Amino acid sequence: MRPILRRADRAPETSDDTAEPGGPARVGARTKDLTKRLRAGDVAIIDHADVDRVAADALVAAGPCAVLNAAASTTGRYPNAGPDILVRAGIVLIDALGPQIMDVAEGARVTFDGGTVLVDGTEYATGTRQTPETIERDLAAAREGLSDEIESFAENTLTYLRRERDLLLDGVGVPDVRTRFEGRHVLIVVRGYHYREDLAMLRSYIAENRPVLVGVDGGADAILDAGMQPDMIVGDMDSVSDKALTSGAEIVVHAYRDGNAPGMDRVRALGVDPVPFPATGTSEDIAMLLADDKDAELIVAVGTHATLVEFLDKGRAGMASTFLTRLRVGGKLVDAKGVSRLYRTRISNLQLTLLSLAGVAAVLAALWSTAAGQTAFGLVGAQFDDIVSWVGSLFGG
Repeated sequence: MRPILRRADRAPETSDDTAEPGGPARVGARTKDLTKRLRAGDVAIIDHADVDRVAADALVAAGPCAVLNAAASTTGRYPNAGPDILVRAGIVLIDALGPQIMDVAEGARVTFDGGTVLVDGTEYATGTRQTPETIERDLAAAREGLSDEIESFAENTLTYLRRERDLLLDGVGVPDVRTRFEGRHVLIVVRGYHYREDLAMLRSYIAENRPVLVGVDGGADAILDAGMQPDMIVGDMDSVSDKALTSGAEIVVHAYRDGNAPGMDRVRALGVDPVPFPATGTSEDIAMLLADDKDAELIVAVGTHATLVEFLDKGRAGMASTFLTRLRVGGKLVDAKGVSRLYRTRISNLQLTLLSLAGVAAVLAALWSTAAGQTAFGLVGAQFDDIVSWVGSLFGG
């Protein structure tokens, strides 16, 4: 438990006349939970080492005026994109403020002067105010140490292969489910990079092929937000809403190898009977393994993790499991991540309007060139004259 700072432990009172405008504090140790209650103009206070792209995108979408981080937003472990995203969005980012910043009262008025944070006019903590220059310096240092992370990643991959060989190679431990996968397409949605845009681009594919819709934790809410219903929800149930869990989808709870599954109690409390799936890897891994084991014809992945930096963004050694899982299901897997950026229309709204007007003009010209068309135009003109005369008579008394 973090120590609560007493007034005497803090710096003396100081004027905040020179401080930049701030906002009410919103404090959350888990960034993904905090973003759900952030509002535009709030000050987000987090404890998040190596802020990843997904967390940064969620923070930008919430619109806080500042992000105050107890930890270092880039530790040097790998070149993460989160800090650059925040600063480029115009959000103040102050790093390494220490654990005491997490003791700020919810809703307290927070301002900042450079790297100094003031709470209700009192200097509270001092950290590093990030700029494009400081971020580039940190990323350059992180790139130099990336080889250590690659070596560690390789070791974790071998460890996972030894531990989960039976599951990966023979499907031992995959549970029975009621959802039918055999011979069908499966769309697995993870709340990762560009998932909203990619899911929107796949609407026609979904309408034509009617795939099994599988949401991985918060991915189930992404499916609901897109106006569709998930057929199955897979995950440890820490970031999915009650609405999704009670939507009628089959629930598969990702459990530890010892059978312990903290998410089981939450699901059962909602009156839903879940299916446990004990495995060491990530929830998106077991979703793919489940679809493959149940003879799905094609697996389409949205928002999943595929690159080394994306694996490291998760901050888990277990991400090596995703690498091996993709090798296992690779023959069926189509990664739709980034499909929204593959093709973007270059026709502006003005061009579309002019094109429509040109089409209408062409049709009218074609009609005018025929006798029937001239007769039709004459009748329309007569009707228009009658309407004008009738309106004139109303105002003429």
